[in-house]
Amino acid sequence: MFCTALNVVTRDLTVPEEAPEGRSPAGAQAVGTALDAFGLTDSPTRAGTVVFLVAGDSPPSAHGGIEDATVRTAESTVSALVLAHAELVDGTKDVALVLTGLGEPGPVRASRVTLRRVPQEDDSAPASDTTRMLLWSGSRAGDETRTRARLRLVVEGMTDDVFRALPAVVPCGPNPGLVRAAALCSSANPTAALDTATAFTANRPRRVALLFPGQGSQHTGMASGLYRHEPVFTEAVDTVLDLMGAEGAAIRADWVTPHRPVIDMDDVRRAQPLLFAVDYALGKLITSWGVRPTALLGHSAGELVAATFAGVVSLPDAVTMMRERVRHALSVPAGGMLAVAASEDQLRPCLIAEVAVAAVNAELQTMLAGPAAQLSLVEKRLRADGHTVVTVPATSPFHSPAMAPAADAVERKYTRIGFRPPDLALYSGYTGGLMSEQDALSPRFWARQITDTVYFRQALDQLLAAEDMLLIEAGPRQTLTAFARRHPAVRSGASAVVPTLPARPKGPEADRRSLLGAAARLWTEGHDLNVASFSGPWADGEDRAALPSPVVLGGR
Repeated sequence: MFCTALNVVTRDLTVPEEAPEGRSPAGAQAVGTALDAFGLTDSPTRAGTVVFLVAGDSPPSAHGGIEDATVRTAESTVSALVLAHAELVDGTKDVALVLTGLGEPGPVRASRVTLRRVPQEDDSAPASDTTRMLLWSGSRAGDETRTRARLRLVVEGMTDDVFRALPAVVPCGPNPGLVRAAALCSSANPTAALDTATAFTANRPRRVALLFPGQGSQHTGMASGLYRHEPVFTEAVDTVLDLMGAEGAAIRADWVTPHRPVIDMDDVRRAQPLLFAVDYALGKLITSWGVRPTALLGHSAGELVAATFAGVVSLPDAVTMMRERVRHALSVPAGGMLAVAASEDQLRPCLIAEVAVAAVNAELQTMLAGPAAQLSLVEKRLRADGHTVVTVPATSPFHSPAMAPAADAVERKYTRIGFRPPDLALYSGYTGGLMSEQDALSPRFWARQITDTVYFRQALDQLLAAEDMLLIEAGPRQTLTAFARRHPAVRSGASAVVPTLPARPKGPEADRRSLLGAAARLWTEGHDLNVASFSGPWADGEDRAALPSPVVLGGR
């Protein structure tokens, strides 16, 4: 059996509009018991039918008073959802519960599909979030090919509204095999992606390292396409921002409100707090998929996020450290940063006063930082000499001597932080290698990060010298992905790098499609994903109001 077989169990539970005084409506208790059994007690109890789609080759036993069931069979998860859609739109059903895992090792998993009728005049509303990811596999190439063919038969006849009723991630088959494929399908032509998807043999999946970018990677609306759509991401962002009190609420408003923010996104008061929240939330999201990184590497402010995942600091302490950096950076005169296509040695003769090498990111990719007037003079000289120079979005001269007063003030605050040795391999851009216990426990080490040079290239060298890795960038703009792609280990194919967000701002759906692409890459690499954690990163309550489809997925 190449696709999960499912049984469809239907039971009519009629609930009259009025009940005798002091009694529950007929059938309401049975509905409530059934919903309770599947962890859906918050669901509304309404007149109609509850439809259970249950995995297994034989009818299940009664659940919470559900008896006299009629059983039908569906070929796959996709087929079962199509059947649920038909049961709902005929006007006699209210809820469909999709269960997988009965008769198989491990827990039973449930999805809920609920019916919502949309006024006829809204039927022309534009569709959104039209990407779904299908995952399938086989123990050998022939198995994978047959599974793909069966999936194609199901998908090619789908109407748009049926397609959009599917979960964001649809697995086919209970036991992942070595030969794997994934397709990011659109509602316009879902079979095209199935036909062109490449199958990979996942003999020895590479271990995962998470990369966390720092200031310079931010942009207006970064990752906002995941907020209020993906529960794990949303909860993590809110946790970070709530730790900042009223300021966190202002940061959130500037981030998700479409009009011009009150404070510009490149200002240190917005860039660093929001980057910390987004990086941290993406890291939590990736680990919720069942991915367990074995190494961590952050760039500049991203190193503090990496330290949080490594257990060096608690999340509340990390947020406090980040806020102290921001607060004291504001006392330093305005400055900026430049990215130059040249080596560190080539640039040192061009430095003046407090302008310094801020970061060495890759071969012939170096950053400079310093006070605004001094940096402007250096920029003019570099351009006159024929160097390619790009202004980095930053308003403070991080990683230059100009930040020394702020570093001294921050160090005094950091003496109150309870640091711990790393639990995971934590690579530091400030030493260019594994972070030692001595550095991890040192307030001065953490405080001097705002003045010292970031040696990202050297740290990445050490990380990839240890073993071949699958690098996942947990942050916006693909800045670190671009640096990693220039590394010899990645160019040779021994290691690989995968972004989680688009390289440029492209809108909410692009955020979600990019995220699914990262998950697909992990799957084909051979990492088994906790598909139940994909709670629907394509639609929230606000988006659903605009969808013309009469069926929406309530959870998985």
